Amino acid sequence: METKSTNSSGSTSGPPRRNNRRRPKRWLPWFGAAVLVALIVVGFLPQPLPVETTRVARGTLRATVNEEGKTRIKQRYVVAAPVTGHLRRIPFKPGAEVVAGKTVLAVIDPVSPAMLDARNRALAEARRDTAAANLERAREQQRFAASELHRIEKLFADKTVSQQDLENAQWRETSAAKELTAAEASLRQAETELKEFPVGDDPATNSLRAPVEVTSPSGGRVLHVFEESTRVVTAGTPLLDVGDPVDLEAVIEVLSRDGAAIAPGAKVELEHWGGGAPLQARVRLVEPAAFLKISALGVEEQRVNVVVDFVTPYEQRRNLGDNFRVEARIVVWEADSVLKAPVGTLFRRGKNWAALVLNEGRAELRRVQVGRSSGAEMQILEGLKEGEELILYPGDRVKEGQRVKPIQISQ
Repeated sequence: METKSTNSSGSTSGPPRRNNRRRPKRWLPWFGAAVLVALIVVGFLPQPLPVETTRVARGTLRATVNEEGKTRIKQRYVVAAPVTGHLRRIPFKPGAEVVAGKTVLAVIDPVSPAMLDARNRALAEARRDTAAANLERAREQQRFAASELHRIEKLFADKTVSQQDLENAQWRETSAAKELTAAEASLRQAETELKEFPVGDDPATNSLRAPVEVTSPSGGRVLHVFEESTRVVTAGTPLLDVGDPVDLEAVIEVLSRDGAAIAPGAKVELEHWGGGAPLQARVRLVEPAAFLKISALGVEEQRVNVVVDFVTPYEQRRNLGDNFRVEARIVVWEADSVLKAPVGTLFRRGKNWAALVLNEGRAELRRVQVGRSSGAEMQILEGLKEGEELILYPGDRVKEGQRVKPIQISQ
């Protein structure tokens, strides 16, 4: 006899129920694989290259010649010893102020002349007497030669003597005149020797000579002191350098090809001289002769000096002195409202210049015709328009038509 099983609630047990959980869908693995493949494909796609850009602008452009130079005082005086003697100690130091014609720069005690004893004086007087006698004889000879020439000329006019006799008489008269001149010079020399060594009451002693004071030839300041201590100096020995620092100029050495493009009156800016703002100057002279100079790399260069005058007042450059180093920027060309672009955006493509323009996210190659250059910027004549965006320093990494993305470089 069959019985039905009941549960605790009294209900009868039936067949087992189905599980309500959903089974995993079979398309999910395929979906994940497709997403993975898409990510891989996207990862291998070329990404826009980040580049730094700038724009073509319009403004002032200057073409300059940049070289180093040095300052110098226009009127520089080297004070030298006028006589041979014993130099007293010079009390001046470089920078001391002097007044022209009043400040005594140096005092020299002339060396006493060599002592003349009775024998030397007798010899000097004998030389003078001999020179006087020779002069008198030369005068008589010249007088006789002149009278003889006069007589021969009359005879030659009467055709009594020959041409040779006339020429001999002329030669004797010329020789006699020259001997007369030499005799006069010998007498003056002998007399000068006696005057140079005067003898007083006591011939065994020498007469003392007064000290020689050397005054300043110009107002300004002492630049250098060559002989400060006391010592014996010869005539012509340099003692001091004197000049006026207010009257200053600058000399810039430039290549001869650059010097040919510089005109007198060109504007000059002197930088890195030790002060704040650049000093203003004007070109006064481009020297007509160049010179050879060996550069630091051993290259032979033909250079020429460009002399410039300061425009900046002296009150703004008081600390600038003689032989100070400056960096000059000589303006050879300047114009306003010029279409220009940074030099870093331009490069050579064959014989022409080119630039990469940012156009709809891609690099577009553009042929460019350029003009003057300031070193940092270049004049654009054809090929670009104002406001166009250019790629800076493209190099070999940016190709024509490549996708690029402009970035901002933090300063």
